Amino acid sequence: MKKSVLLVLTLLFVVVAVSLVSAAKGPGGTFDAKPGDVIYVCGCGAGCDCGSLAKKEGTCSCGNKLVKTTVNRVEKGRVYYSLDGKELSAPMTGKYACGCGSGCDCGSISQKPGKCACDRDMVKVGPAPKAKK
Repeated sequence: MKKSVLLVLTLLFVVVAVSLVSAAKGPGGTFDAKPGDVIYVCGCGAGCDCGSLAKKEGTCSCGNKLVKTTVNRVEKGRVYYSLDGKELSAPMTGKYACGCGSGCDCGSISQKPGKCACDRDMVKVGPAPKAKK
């Protein structure tokens, strides 16, 4: 009986510790895309530096409506797409990501704070883990 209680408490401790470590890192800030995927991007054009990308329609972090487009290619950490006849790109790693948590599927990332596609606040992405020597 004591061994069972000890085992349950140990497992509970491990689950809580893993949850706390995950929460401390912040949300993931990587946008998953491949050529042919339908995505939503900031409609401001080449001059905008918010770099908003999402899997659902909504508003980008700079306050403008996200525009539906298709991924042309993915290279060197950037997603390339066409908008108004011009090929544009945005980083696939955002400084901010949707703060909805693991159940959210809007997939929003941005280089600037603001609202995500599901109208929640974007949160700063935690630092990337350091490489082992």
